[in-house]
Amino acid sequence: MHYVKTAMLLAVLTAIFMALGFFIGGTSGMLIALGVALVMNFISYWNSDKIVLRMHGAVEVDARTAPELYSIVRQLAENAELPMPRVYVMHTPQPNAFATGRDPDHAAVAATTGLLDILSREEIAGVIAHELAHIKSRDTLIMTITATIAGAISMLAQFGFWFGGGRSNNNPLGWVGVLLAALVAPFAAMLVQMAISRVREYRADRLGAEIVGRPLWLASALRRISSAAAHTTNRSAEEFPATAHLFIVNPLTGDGLASLFRTHPPTESRVARLEELAREWQRLDAPNEPMSEDYAGPWSHSRAADDRQRFDDDSGRGPWG
Repeated sequence: MHYVKTAMLLAVLTAIFMALGFFIGGTSGMLIALGVALVMNFISYWNSDKIVLRMHGAVEVDARTAPELYSIVRQLAENAELPMPRVYVMHTPQPNAFATGRDPDHAAVAATTGLLDILSREEIAGVIAHELAHIKSRDTLIMTITATIAGAISMLAQFGFWFGGGRSNNNPLGWVGVLLAALVAPFAAMLVQMAISRVREYRADRLGAEIVGRPLWLASALRRISSAAAHTTNRSAEEFPATAHLFIVNPLTGDGLASLFRTHPPTESRVARLEELAREWQRLDAPNEPMSEDYAGPWSHSRAADDRQRFDDDSGRGPWG
């Protein structure tokens, strides 16, 4: 069923791409767009994760260069019964994170330096658990492919607006067709993104809470990230707004066309659901009692605890090395 949904999404995005080609260049433009879309679908399936990570300047880290972050990811991946994903850091002051990859065996988790700077270890664990939930649910393939193709649709629409036009046999609508393409295609791609993003975020919040064992850790992280992200610019996200739905919280602060890609559900609603989940677990005597002073989190009895001790002993290093 997962692959059927992915195929349907690719078909919708391909149709939008072809319609955009028709409005810009008529029948020949539509055929060219079809060829480009087929090539992009193939490339996106195999390399969309690498494309997105490169867009945001993400740098891969390991247990030596980012001991604390890597240990959190490793233990939570074990909790989720997932293969260890690759771990990346994006150098931007805005706190945020996302996951990518076509399947759990080819997955990656990326966190910003801003997130590692302002969040506590418990809050970081909540965020990472949310991203691992996307991987476990196999959301990352659809989300990442949508980001790459929707971004291409937006760029083609802008290209058509500036360089298309002129009434001809290939484009009988002339500038009217170009204007329709420039306005309708990005909007259509945005609707597809909204459809796949909001429900998935709620699901990932719940599953992430189950992975980390503490719904309130993620709730606290969402509050802090949302508040800080609204006033901190993420330059790569502003440059590539079609990737905004990948992030745990909307990374866009700009207005205009970029604001169309704000696909996340309200943070207040997500926090309220997590708080209700915590109350539900409390009633059922689930393991989310208030954290005691000696509680080290879900990674307390693992190799990661040793990593944490080594990190604490090295006073000159931050959470990413």
